[in-house]
Amino acid sequence: MKILHIDQNHPVLWSELSVLGYENTEGYSLTREEVLSIIDSYDGVVIRSRIIIDRAFLDAGKQLKFIARVGAGLDAIDTDYAAEKGVTLLSAPEGNSNAVGEHALGLLLNLLNNINRADRQLRQGLWQREPNRGHELSGQTVGIIGYGHMGKAFAKTLRGFDCPVICYDIKPKVGDQNAHQVTLEQFFAQAQVVSLHTPLTPETEFMINAEFIEKFAHNIYLINTARGRSVVTQDLVAALERGKVLGAGLDVLEYEHSSFEKLHTQELPEALKVLLSLDNVILSPHIAGWTHQSKEKLAQVIVAKIQNHFPIK
Repeated sequence: MKILHIDQNHPVLWSELSVLGYENTEGYSLTREEVLSIIDSYDGVVIRSRIIIDRAFLDAGKQLKFIARVGAGLDAIDTDYAAEKGVTLLSAPEGNSNAVGEHALGLLLNLLNNINRADRQLRQGLWQREPNRGHELSGQTVGIIGYGHMGKAFAKTLRGFDCPVICYDIKPKVGDQNAHQVTLEQFFAQAQVVSLHTPLTPETEFMINAEFIEKFAHNIYLINTARGRSVVTQDLVAALERGKVLGAGLDVLEYEHSSFEKLHTQELPEALKVLLSLDNVILSPHIAGWTHQSKEKLAQVIVAKIQNHFPIK
């Protein structure tokens, strides 16, 4: 079985597939056009996010059996058309969910205790104790939107804190010992911290907008380690400026390139300029799920899934 690796990943992915008998081909530097010209020779492809898998790609891959994404989301793939073509989609949310959960917790604790702001001030010679008095997580209701692998991992990190945890998900009965599942109305009424762990879908794209934010009974802290285009930046900025959102920890941005490797524009949009100027905002460049440990775990999960679905006989 021939596999084209479009993106470079942890070497364990390549080595373990080779040991199992799969034929690996490196395509790390191939352009999209070059990939399309050869993809009909391969049974499977391994990707991250560099190349969009659209109808043209799937039509060109005449003998494709699977597409394996070394990551969680499948938003770079036309999933409906892949299903029509009989192409199996494999992803690895189990591989980096722990990393995402820990990163989300780090953003939250940083916000509550003004750590980044205090650090910047102290480096400027300012010793500001009272203005940086923090808030304890204990007693605050943490609300998780999207209770799959990532949401569950974040809830698990909260077990050491004396804080109620609730979750909202479109799937029924996903709550567990770490989070009580509630209706959306209950979520709006109770949540004081909101953490996003949803895939990017037509339903979640720009879901966090002015109307959505206004529905919360409390002023909230917002954490987003999911997808940047789930949040309308301009509406978030407005809510931050007037205090409806008390602080935001964002690992992802609306303006990211689809590859997640850079912003899609060199000229910063006005809303992003304002966001960058706010001292109650913490940003990181889409690295929540990209630890040294998760890179290897992601690879191991993909190897196991390829072997399980398409074993060498």
